[in-house]
Amino acid sequence: MIRVVVTGSECTGKTTLARALAAHYQTVCVPEFARQFVIDKGAAPDYADVEAIARGQIAIEDEGADDASRVLIQDTDLLSTIVYSHHYYDTLPDWIEEAFGKRAAALYLLADIDIPWVPDEGQRDRGDRRQELHELFRRFLLDRRLTFVEIRGSQDERSGAARAVIDRLIEEMP
Repeated sequence: MIRVVVTGSECTGKTTLARALAAHYQTVCVPEFARQFVIDKGAAPDYADVEAIARGQIAIEDEGADDASRVLIQDTDLLSTIVYSHHYYDTLPDWIEEAFGKRAAALYLLADIDIPWVPDEGQRDRGDRRQELHELFRRFLLDRRLTFVEIRGSQDERSGAARAVIDRLIEEMP
């Protein structure tokens, strides 16, 4: 099975793209655990929540993998937990980075910031720092030599570019 993660900074169309790809490939779309965590908490997360968010993300990824066909589409993974923990708190529990190393996806689709910012109470707070956050995600992927493609343009352009890359990976599957 090929694990594909849509990643990037806030408000870049990740959820929309992940859902469209899962529908196209008739497979599971693993949601972003942190989004529901924040809704349930009723407040922005703090450093004390980082481990719970990471554990929750791992659990829903594993559950999704059990039900997926040849491709699993994820609306984020531990990469986001790592990037945002470092960004907001300047630290991260060591086990999360180690867990990420064992769970890295075959492909990351890095969503560009070329679509309009839409505020979302309690979920998005860095509209003025989109470029900085985008570069943090990009640097993380580069530093770890992970396979990624930057996805930009309209929803149709993003979806088409993502499908082209995923189709090539499927063709290469044994």
